[in-house]
Amino acid sequence: MYKDFFKRFLDFSIALLGFIIISPVFLVVMMGLAVANKGKPFFFQRRPGKKEKLFNIIKFKTMTDEKDLHGHLLPDERRLTALGSFVRKTSLDEIPQLLNVIKGEMSLIGPRPLLSEYLPLYNDVQKRRHNVRPGITGWAQVNGRNAISWEQKFEFDVWYVDHISLFLDLKIIFLTLKKVVVKEGISAEGQATMSVFKGSK
Repeated sequence: MYKDFFKRFLDFSIALLGFIIISPVFLVVMMGLAVANKGKPFFFQRRPGKKEKLFNIIKFKTMTDEKDLHGHLLPDERRLTALGSFVRKTSLDEIPQLLNVIKGEMSLIGPRPLLSEYLPLYNDVQKRRHNVRPGITGWAQVNGRNAISWEQKFEFDVWYVDHISLFLDLKIIFLTLKKVVVKEGISAEGQATMSVFKGSK
């Protein structure tokens, strides 16, 4: 009952109320990033959601579009702005995704929506992460976020799909707040974010 009905009801109610309450912060961050990123405060990208249906994820843009002499984007760590680094470390870049939750494309809690080009690389077990709506935060995020391997992350995602409950979601929310405060697992070693997934070995 919780997974099929109440979870979506709580997602919509909490996301709507949360967005209204946090709207002043949303506006301040939006204006700051608009200056830092030359008028582009938002980042839109197609991501697979429930049943692999694609949607446009909305995040604050924390990196510039700077390119090298050959027209290729510079490495993440070189494009990450000072304000962008702060926004990412405090997880403020996730605020716009409340709009995705309100629209029903995402949940507050669930496996993170990853790049669409990863879809052909998942094995049958890893594909099960798409049996539920993707989340702003999830079981993998509170167990290492970007500091753990892809295989570990997918194991946590699938475990969550099999054990969804109100108690587990409340636990993840509590642990997420703790992670934000201590700023754990923001990046993989040597990366500004997470290394590219190339398929399981």
